[in-house]
Amino acid sequence: MNTRPRLTRSIPFWLLVAGSLASGAAGGVVLMDKLAKMETALTAGTATGVDVYVGQIWAVLGAILVGVGAIGLLLAFTLGALRAFAVAPRAQRAADDGRVDDEPATAQDAAATEDAPPSAAAQDASDTTPQPVLDGAGR
Repeated sequence: MNTRPRLTRSIPFWLLVAGSLASGAAGGVVLMDKLAKMETALTAGTATGVDVYVGQIWAVLGAILVGVGAIGLLLAFTLGALRAFAVAPRAQRAADDGRVDDEPATAQDAAATEDAPPSAAAQDASDTTPQPVLDGAGR
């Protein structure tokens, strides 16, 4: 049983898609408007410093907004692709299999864990003998 909501029902996903589309559209409108005004003023010979230099900054802002919208849409597509191929978390797979999370999934995994040597710390703890405690005089 999948307890995760579907991506099509995810509000943050749709906010990402809508925000990306809005950013791209707004950037495109600003970019085209400022470039058209600059082109008209420059070809007519009536362009002022404000038309040219401030118009460039607005055009750059529009291009940035278009880029942000494109990146947002790419992230949304990537998220959709990852969600389509997502694997259930380990705890979820264990619950679906009806076993405890610490139990091996297959007989081969069980044999590998049984044949594994104990850790160095466990070997050291079993091989040591208690040492007598000496008092402060070293006797």
